[in-house]
Amino acid sequence: MRVALDAMGGDFGAAPNIDGAISALQTLSDLQIQLVGDRPQLEAMLEASGFSSDRLQIVGSDGWVEMHEKPVDALRKKPNCSIAVCWKLMAEKSVDAVVSAGHTGAVVAAGLRTRLFLKNVKRPGIAVALPTLKGRAVLVDVGANPAARPEHLYQYGVMGVIYARRILGIENPRVGLMNIGSEEGKGNDLYRETHTLLAQSRLKDCYIGNVEGRDLYAGGVDVIICEGFVGNVILKVSEGMADFLFKSVTPEVVGRLSSERGLAKQAFEDVGRRYQYSEEGGAPLLGIDGTCIICHGSSDSRSINNALRVASKFKDLSINEHIVEELSAEMCNNAG
Repeated sequence: MRVALDAMGGDFGAAPNIDGAISALQTLSDLQIQLVGDRPQLEAMLEASGFSSDRLQIVGSDGWVEMHEKPVDALRKKPNCSIAVCWKLMAEKSVDAVVSAGHTGAVVAAGLRTRLFLKNVKRPGIAVALPTLKGRAVLVDVGANPAARPEHLYQYGVMGVIYARRILGIENPRVGLMNIGSEEGKGNDLYRETHTLLAQSRLKDCYIGNVEGRDLYAGGVDVIICEGFVGNVILKVSEGMADFLFKSVTPEVVGRLSSERGLAKQAFEDVGRRYQYSEEGGAPLLGIDGTCIICHGSSDSRSINNALRVASKFKDLSINEHIVEELSAEMCNNAG
């Protein structure tokens, strides 16, 4: 597995990326990493780490996209920035995957520029696995495509089902369309048209209809689809609410216990870990001819390590091949 790691991406610079890469290389024997970024800086940091391997190489780039920059403007001004070079390497088939904790908009924009889409995919979408009362569910899209069309949302459903089956192990995923109400005819034109399309598609047997925000964590649906603007708001609200609840509830409950405080605190930490992005590593950009894992900007070395593992697992389970097969079958069905 050959990965281009955006070594300059993230809130904390190159250190977590280098440390995460080293950890992954020590446990994944078939992994090869191209660290993409400022060559002098990366060489100095690697030398200081004392780690050396022919499976870890440096590819130089000219700058990187900072979090405050507008993605399109930044990519235009810095065509050889770190994330752009990562995508170029994958477009050239020099690597199998791109992993980045950098500016999400820039990661997606750089990928869209390559037009490195799987056959029949209209627009890629970012998928995240969220914890529910009954396991986990996939939410697609959480930010790649805020101006989606019905056919885009349908394809998110197809890709989400494959991800739920192959990655989450859900044999018969139930698909729901995020809406402002569960009743027939709810929502704007986009969601009404998407509802009709889903109900008549190859997904009709697993499509349960519209779902509301309060259904997200109940566990009654396994794949939730929406356009990127809504999905990104849901994701950010969920992150903030989880952080708020655990920071406010844990001290309150543990503080009232007269005994076994250590066990109670550990229990809360174990539950809280299910909501931490560092455990998942990153979110895949589904629909790309290759693998792209987008990490949280605040990713630490453990998160980067896990993201590299996710990228390897994504390829091993042939996710892309299943997506192409299913979309091709739909095209044949429509033609017939």
